[in-house]
Amino acid sequence: MRSPLSGADISALVHENNTYPKQFSLRRIPLAIINFYRVVAFRWTIEIGQSYTLNIAEVFVTVAYIALLLIHAFINTTSVEGQKLDMIYWCNRIAMLAASQFPIITALGTKNNIVSLVTGISYDRLNYIHRMMARTCFMLLWVHAAGEIVSFPNFQKTLSEDWLRGGITAMVAFSILIIVSLRPVRTGAYEVFFFIHFLGVGIFLVGGYFHTKGAHGSYWIWPSFVFWAFDRFIRVIRLVVFNHSYFGFKSGSGTMDATTELLSKDVVRLRLRRPPHFHWSPGQTAYLIMPSVSTLPFEAHPFTIASFDSSGLLSAAKTEDKSGSVENYETQVLGSNANTPFWKELVFLVNVHGGFTKRLKEVAAAKGEVKVFVDGPYGPSPDLDSYDTSVFVAGGSGVSYTLPVFLSVIESVRKGRSSCKRVVFIWSIRDAEYIQWIEEALIKAIQLSPPSLALSIRIFDTGFPSAKQSLEEDSSLSNSTEKGSVEQAETRKSSMLLSSRGVRMESGRPDLDALLKEEVSRTSGSMSVSVCGSQGIARAVRHALRFPVSGPSNILNGGPSVTLYVESFGYA
Repeated sequence: MRSPLSGADISALVHENNTYPKQFSLRRIPLAIINFYRVVAFRWTIEIGQSYTLNIAEVFVTVAYIALLLIHAFINTTSVEGQKLDMIYWCNRIAMLAASQFPIITALGTKNNIVSLVTGISYDRLNYIHRMMARTCFMLLWVHAAGEIVSFPNFQKTLSEDWLRGGITAMVAFSILIIVSLRPVRTGAYEVFFFIHFLGVGIFLVGGYFHTKGAHGSYWIWPSFVFWAFDRFIRVIRLVVFNHSYFGFKSGSGTMDATTELLSKDVVRLRLRRPPHFHWSPGQTAYLIMPSVSTLPFEAHPFTIASFDSSGLLSAAKTEDKSGSVENYETQVLGSNANTPFWKELVFLVNVHGGFTKRLKEVAAAKGEVKVFVDGPYGPSPDLDSYDTSVFVAGGSGVSYTLPVFLSVIESVRKGRSSCKRVVFIWSIRDAEYIQWIEEALIKAIQLSPPSLALSIRIFDTGFPSAKQSLEEDSSLSNSTEKGSVEQAETRKSSMLLSSRGVRMESGRPDLDALLKEEVSRTSGSMSVSVCGSQGIARAVRHALRFPVSGPSNILNGGPSVTLYVESFGYA
């Protein structure tokens, strides 16, 4: 005889089979226009190779910026003798025009800048404009140099003058800087880029200051030093405030020593005790300084905070726990393990490449500890409370971004801040063992989710023919040895996750196009899609959410308004 369905199962079935009435409405014209703009500006892309993508908005901003500078440089360049486009006129003007961009270029390259403060756009989003403006000014300055060489072919006689030597030194430093800032070098040898960028910018600005001083143009250079110094001052203050236990400001507070764990051959998990004064929002990043691992003691590397700040959840514990004990509620909900990650600690999932991360992997292989200075948090946190459906797509360690945001949506629904009805969590992994990274957090999330929220967790194992079968085989083999008993415990936990409501594990790559279109077809109102992974995953999601899925006709006929959040791998 079949057992009766629970209230949670009935709610899940209702959401799974619910079809929303959709009908044509002219009132949705503004929404259709907004979605049309989103698709054209941010989902239509120009793909360069396998690892570089430009959206149309970036292309438009780049072309418009270069065009405005060139128009301003060459307009009204007729000499008093009537010679049009006089070289001396425009080559000097183009240099001063480039110099006038240096303060904003410097500001956009810092973590704490007034542009982010005024617009709310995070520094990492502005970094593309920083690079684009710098490369445009590099082009303008070489045009200036070429014009000067043509106009004054006997410039060798003035090489002994400081202003010319300063200019040549600045351009050499700038040229090297532009080369190492190209994506292949920047991503493949980040430490080389970091060192050269730090030194090259200083040399370039100092040389540029002395070069422009004689032409009364140095007033465009010195503000760059002010913006850079202001950012460093703010970062030092943040370091002292967030890491005050190192400086002895609070006795007995301990130190922020981090434990390391080698999760796989290319992923390291870094865990450190969450200081009571340190708070962050889901999706934010932090810069980690590890003097014992990095080449230079002040070297900082950015990583997404993979854990969830549960202080908000625990603040509501007293109202939910009839015994009035926060500790009792925490034990019931988060587990009895005091070292439970993702809820009570700062957790980072670090992709292993070369240099710094390779040395960190060596520490993790020995299960060592490292002293860590934390600079952060930085970046925005997506506000998903207003969406009816939220979809999360991650590849590998990209789950460090999607997991905390996923947990925050569940918390918002529990507290009544969000009217979200359905949450979909898609994770593509290379090995079934990767589930152990976050399985405890997913199990707790399922336990915490209210019956009114439909959960769908789909895990795709791209490394084995059948991930579920491999788990069962591991379970049968684990009865023979003491090591096998540990594996059996892990398998039972994985089996608990896979048998939970709304959880499916499949082999092969996910068909993101079909999955996303299915969610769009069953959703009415508004829908968010958050993705973090490789360029291939980000491209697949963008392609799936173009026309006609997010087209005006679909919106006018009652389709959902889809907002896309993309968090890509890599720095800058």
